[in-house]
Amino acid sequence: MPDRGPSETRLTLDKLNSLGQKDFAASLGDIYEHSPWVAQGALTERPFKSVTDLHAAMQATVDRALDDARVGLLRAHPDLAGKAALAGELTEKSSFEQSSAGLDSLTPEEMERFQVLNAAYRDKFGFPFIIAVRNATKALILAAFESRTENDPTTEMATALREVGKIAWMRLLEKVIPAPTGRLTTHVLDTAAGKPAGGLPVDLFAVNAQGPQTLLATFVTNADGRLDAPALEGERLKAGTYELLFHAGIYFARAGLATDAPAFLDSIPIRFAISNPESHYHVPLLLSPWSYSTYRGS
Repeated sequence: MPDRGPSETRLTLDKLNSLGQKDFAASLGDIYEHSPWVAQGALTERPFKSVTDLHAAMQATVDRALDDARVGLLRAHPDLAGKAALAGELTEKSSFEQSSAGLDSLTPEEMERFQVLNAAYRDKFGFPFIIAVRNATKALILAAFESRTENDPTTEMATALREVGKIAWMRLLEKVIPAPTGRLTTHVLDTAAGKPAGGLPVDLFAVNAQGPQTLLATFVTNADGRLDAPALEGERLKAGTYELLFHAGIYFARAGLATDAPAFLDSIPIRFAISNPESHYHVPLLLSPWSYSTYRGS
């Protein structure tokens, strides 16, 4: 599971909905970088039934704002690995987010590359490059940096504001306890036999940002190729990276399907991320002794 951000006591939705206007704005004033007006603009949408609804109200406030306010929001963000980071002047949240992507331990060559890109991007667009860096790699960030510098101003402003929304979402999950509405399910279909894959063992792991994976549970698919209950649901479902490990070789042996020795497919890992713990994530597997596919289902 990804590392959590700066330690703080999370609010329940009921508590957040009961706060006075001043306390509500103060509690969420740092969700959008140095822009408490976003929280103030969402006040009229209370009560919120979920963090998803709260985030939507805050994003709607940004969407309704004049261009000057939205550009000001973008300019409130620091450069990646920029002067503020080197001087230790980032907010606690920004500092954590940049360090989680390794931007506090760049080589001299990497630092020079970031400085060059920062300058070129600011010269073209008039605001800093913004991307939701938490748990991203330096390679991914640099690839997006180089690609987006080629955008036209209108496209890039819209892209940057979407990234601001992603950052705000992750910060909200650290501030407010999500509604316990999410669940994780799976369904395995044997495409060679044209039927559900019953009796297939499945392991569920949490993929830790640091250290080994953590085994959360083991299951066996039922006659319909499904689990008897969600693999995770409610408060146990948290934002983060997970892996379902499907022991297809055991299923093939039980089903009497012909395979090579060793089998071409034995254990099939599917790694995926859950960004919204209030949502339903369905991870189906279509398999045969020679191929498999997956997608996010419903």
